Amino acid sequence: MTLPGSAEVVVIGGGVVGVSTAFHLAEAGVQVLLLERDELGSGSTCKAAGGVRAQFSDPVNIELGQRSLRAFEDFARRPGGEIDLKQHGYLFLLSDPADVAAFEDGVRLQNEFGVPSRMLTVAEACELSPYAVPDGLLAAAFSPTDGHCTPEAVVQGYAQAARRHGAVIRRHCAVTGIDVSGGQITAVRTEQGPVATSTVVCAAGAWSASVGEFAGVELPVRPLRRQILVTEPVPDLPPRLPFTIDFATSFYFHDEGPGLLIGMSDPDEEYGFDLRTDDRWLDRLSAAVARRAPRLAEVGVAHGWAGLYEITPDHNALVGEADGPGRFLYATGFSGHGFLQGPAIGEVLRDLVLGRRPVVDVSALDVRRFATAEIRPEHNCV
Repeated sequence: MTLPGSAEVVVIGGGVVGVSTAFHLAEAGVQVLLLERDELGSGSTCKAAGGVRAQFSDPVNIELGQRSLRAFEDFARRPGGEIDLKQHGYLFLLSDPADVAAFEDGVRLQNEFGVPSRMLTVAEACELSPYAVPDGLLAAAFSPTDGHCTPEAVVQGYAQAARRHGAVIRRHCAVTGIDVSGGQITAVRTEQGPVATSTVVCAAGAWSASVGEFAGVELPVRPLRRQILVTEPVPDLPPRLPFTIDFATSFYFHDEGPGLLIGMSDPDEEYGFDLRTDDRWLDRLSAAVARRAPRLAEVGVAHGWAGLYEITPDHNALVGEADGPGRFLYATGFSGHGFLQGPAIGEVLRDLVLGRRPVVDVSALDVRRFATAEIRPEHNCV
């Protein structure tokens, strides 16, 4: 299909942040074009673990997570579509006294924003997540409205609704440059030709740094590979197993069909775009499984994959509008939280494009914080 010659707003990136932005803009009557160099969601979104939560330590992340949770709950009505949302909770297992204190502070803050999180005893935690063993645990944090859903379904739901509202979505159309004249954006260049526009939204995830360079905007985002496994069917799988995280090691699991989805960070992983899977991380994962959930050690692996986290120096997102050129907006660097914050971020970008006060104040996530050393480290990272 041919590209339109112009658009009011061009969104670069067809993951959850991009399609959510396109939907919210189109719903508001904006003429929007979304460009995706591959398939929708093929970057990081559809390789995510699908977790959705509001248990964060930073007030902005709590608000974005809480607002997005409400959107996921209402997804069947707006924008429409079944996303297999399972609100079985997020359970953080804590074995370090400093982490217990941090999560206690976090729960108090979350409660102020209406998040129903609470601290649990070790016995309560192991009852909720019966694969976990109590050895070495001190406490746990839990919120019953957290959970997980299907990233691909969320992307398609937003994309289809965006089209219904008049948005144009072009797949397999890579952006090759951004034209700027007199400090203002004039066009986006693609492999299929130029598109005249005055406003660009960069939602390119792990590839955002290069998109920023097209416009002379520095976005400190680096790609980091994460690997995930899905097990063979697990007998007697608990019907409401929470998304369980051994916080000290980052080993996590949740139900995935008849089996479990299992992941864990690899501290030896180097930044880069390598998406091949390998076995290097498995020894560390096996040790964590044997210590925290030994019953899972004998479960076979059905398949696995690798995806990219888009990491910033403080593991918090970059959301805002650049000083220059005019009307270059960005939402990237979510450091593993992009999928779960996608609904609210789409609303925020709609508001920023339209010059409204955003539904969530994201001024603290402006990229300029790194120039002034006002970093905001997020504690509850996985």
